[in-house]
Amino acid sequence: MLIWFLPLFLAILMIGTPVVFALLFAPGFMTWVTGNERDLAILYRNVYTGIDSFPLMALPFFMLAGEIMNRGGITTRLVEFSQAFMGHLRGGLAQVNILSSILFAGLSGSAVADTSALGSTLIPAMEKNGYTRKFAAAITAASSVIGPIIPPSGIMIIYAYVMGESVAALFLAGIVPGVLVGVGLMVMVRLMADRYDLPKAERIVTKNQSISTVESVLSFILLRINLMGVFWAVFRLGSSVAGVARPEGTMLWGTLAILLVLAHFFLIWMRGQVSSDFRIVCKKAVAPLQTPIIILGGILIGVMTPTEASTIAVAYALLISVFVLKSLTWADFFDVLQRSALASAAVLLLVGAAVAFKTIVATSGAATTMADIILGLSENPLILLFLINILLFIVGMFLDAGPAIIILGPILGPIFTDLGVHPVHFAIIMSVNLTVGLATPPMGLVLFVASTVAREKVETIARAILPFLAVEILVIFLITYFPQISMTVPYLADFLGCPPDTGYMACISPAPPAN
Repeated sequence: MLIWFLPLFLAILMIGTPVVFALLFAPGFMTWVTGNERDLAILYRNVYTGIDSFPLMALPFFMLAGEIMNRGGITTRLVEFSQAFMGHLRGGLAQVNILSSILFAGLSGSAVADTSALGSTLIPAMEKNGYTRKFAAAITAASSVIGPIIPPSGIMIIYAYVMGESVAALFLAGIVPGVLVGVGLMVMVRLMADRYDLPKAERIVTKNQSISTVESVLSFILLRINLMGVFWAVFRLGSSVAGVARPEGTMLWGTLAILLVLAHFFLIWMRGQVSSDFRIVCKKAVAPLQTPIIILGGILIGVMTPTEASTIAVAYALLISVFVLKSLTWADFFDVLQRSALASAAVLLLVGAAVAFKTIVATSGAATTMADIILGLSENPLILLFLINILLFIVGMFLDAGPAIIILGPILGPIFTDLGVHPVHFAIIMSVNLTVGLATPPMGLVLFVASTVAREKVETIARAILPFLAVEILVIFLITYFPQISMTVPYLADFLGCPPDTGYMACISPAPPAN
């Protein structure tokens, strides 16, 4: 009888009850009806224990770092940087919109923040440049879903915590899918450029740029270190292919010194190829763009956990915004803390309720019943993955990504793990699918945010966004049926937990466990 909490939960949800209350009331009521008062006490105790977690602390810290960066005027710098690189293309401002979303994703990890921050800047600019308002709002909403895919990602932290997966593995697995969504949208814009006569553009570089001495020196150093890192990654890859042992000790430091010198002379050569204003625009984007590098770099080399990386991201965001850029005052900072605290409280309460909900899912037999129903549809994992993608897409039309992951993750995850789908791979399938749902009619949250920013009807934006949604759906199926897309990066970084003698395909796509 306890299993009836699921239909009750759906009924309560459909009448407009907030998700967090539906998550607690439905299983609590059925537990009380069945006379399991002890389980009822455990249920509500799990709300606190679900929040009381060190790894989960990464969530509010990443939200705070993104809020600091956004309030510190970083958005304008990213847009100017994107315009300098892509504004000259046909449909240039649309391409700038997408590139800005990719760059902004590494700072905020939020689709709503992306739509609000970039939309308020780019939608009026696109309209002034000759784009229709509905098209500008549609491309802003469509590209904003990249935010929760490219790390840091709030929904991946939630999934990792609820399902017991590695946050670092999910972060790394989201890099290529996020970039793939962005590239797909860029290709679609280029295909639409001639057919719909999208405005032509010239390379947009803000004139008479200025930069402080401190920021100029900081950018000078960081650019060379970043380029040295790129050269080192290429060197490591070439050494692995050639079967050459990587340098250690004195040889390692000597190699890094040589690569640093090469990076310096390469940048000196590049300096002569561009204008002074273009160089300054690029320099002003260097410091903000270090945030994802610090987060991922620290995790990859093993000097910090994702939670520790989130606190470093906050410290770096404060350092850059207050002391280097001087674009954030301490008075602004208290408002930033308030907004971040309210947003974090809402998410953490939802996570706590989800952990309690997961307890009832485990004890009621609902997961087993759902598994029997799904496996009864077909024995072919490829067909089942197709059907689950359709289900997740429909769910994403009506439910935000966070609550959907919390509700469906504990039910669907074990089913597909038993079918031979790697847990990290399924996490990415689910996360990307439900994230795209944020821009999907009729209830996609970013559609309403874009509608507010653009002062355009949601129905109008929903029609204009359809070609871009088609691209994102195609990417979802590519991710689903080609695990190499999302799993290669965490495999190369050794974050999948496979034994050393496990082959590549056996690791990223394991065989189903024997019955």
